[in-house]
Amino acid sequence: MNQLESHSVSQISGEYVPPGDKSISHRLAMLGALASGTSTFSNFLNSDDCLRTIKAFETMSVQYDLSQGKTSAKLKVKGAGLNGLKAPSQALDLGNSGTTMRLLLGILAGQPFETSLTGDPSLSKRPMRRVTEPLRKMGARIKGKDDANYAPLTIQGGHLKGIHWRNEVASAQVKSAILLAGLFAEGETSVEEPIPSRDHTERLLKTFGVPVFKNNFKISVRKANRFDAIQFVVPGDISSAAFFMVAALLIPGSELFIRQTGLNPTRIGLIRILKSMGADITLEAAQDQGEPIGNIHVKASRLKGITIEKNLIPSLIDELPILMIACALAEGASVIRGAEELRVKETDRIHSMVSGLNTIGGKAEEREDGCVIQGISEFQGGTISSFGDHRTAMSFLIAGLRSKSGVTVQDTDCIQTSYPNFEADLQSLTG
Repeated sequence: MNQLESHSVSQISGEYVPPGDKSISHRLAMLGALASGTSTFSNFLNSDDCLRTIKAFETMSVQYDLSQGKTSAKLKVKGAGLNGLKAPSQALDLGNSGTTMRLLLGILAGQPFETSLTGDPSLSKRPMRRVTEPLRKMGARIKGKDDANYAPLTIQGGHLKGIHWRNEVASAQVKSAILLAGLFAEGETSVEEPIPSRDHTERLLKTFGVPVFKNNFKISVRKANRFDAIQFVVPGDISSAAFFMVAALLIPGSELFIRQTGLNPTRIGLIRILKSMGADITLEAAQDQGEPIGNIHVKASRLKGITIEKNLIPSLIDELPILMIACALAEGASVIRGAEELRVKETDRIHSMVSGLNTIGGKAEEREDGCVIQGISEFQGGTISSFGDHRTAMSFLIAGLRSKSGVTVQDTDCIQTSYPNFEADLQSLTG
């Protein structure tokens, strides 16, 4: 079990290009597999989670060619077409990737064969019923622990019918699984949400030429016969950039230029919240190829505490751990509500973050749907567990940059699931 340490630094400065967006990389690997022809995706995220997606489709006879460059990877996918996947000869082991399992269930719901899906102990504890229930209503047969709520799962796909599904909790993964199943279903398939969640799936379907219809918070698709391969440049991941964005804000004298980053409106909730806290952040939109890409200029700032309500959570769900670090060093108290979704991530992130903050000298109180954090001037330091969660691990390594005695994070292998070059980028930006 590896561990990493971080210590106080004088400043963070320079230019930084984040790795390719994880959410988009997953979806491109999947849609490329269903397209007709060969797609090419530049700046693809070569992380453990995304490799699980590739391996799953390779087992179903899709051909991939992944070439690693100096700073990013290029992925070529020879698509099998919408009806070209082959039954796998073994169970698909998806490791720690919840995105792969949930979205893949939607695609497998439309396939005329049976597939078993497994994962590591963490993935096997994450609830899947909110995906399996609507897919069953569409016609898929799914078996698994606790009435198909937990992996391992077995799905027998086949003839599907479109449904209208209302998500009680906004979830991009649930929405995406249903829409992907809708590509194989008779009639119209629609998902309605109380609050807009990430819209990468809808945007990419349109880029591939698949009609997507939107009416307020309702997203609809119809059965597709085929769609053609594309070329696409994956934007930098705002969720990965968030760690160094917060570091630059918290360390006096810092100034950071973050280049070629995804600025999808459904993903920049963290920036809106940080600006409300007093952060000096400037956005510069550069281009839009279906996903807006631009630059972010960050200067060290004195932050003030804030209250974050449920309606803001979907646009910053993955950034909440590093936001908690910012709140812990802000002036006054911060309150996070309506974030119970954090309890069913790679770990219970409410518990892991509150526990870690208190261990290194912070003042945090756990609530059922969030937490209350009292601001301090500096962390004392100490040793914490990552709980096997990549975002918890990286957040506390950033915390160590504003600590008296440094922070040691145990079990940091999990960082490989989303950000393999995090340690190198941390060393580069901090000197």
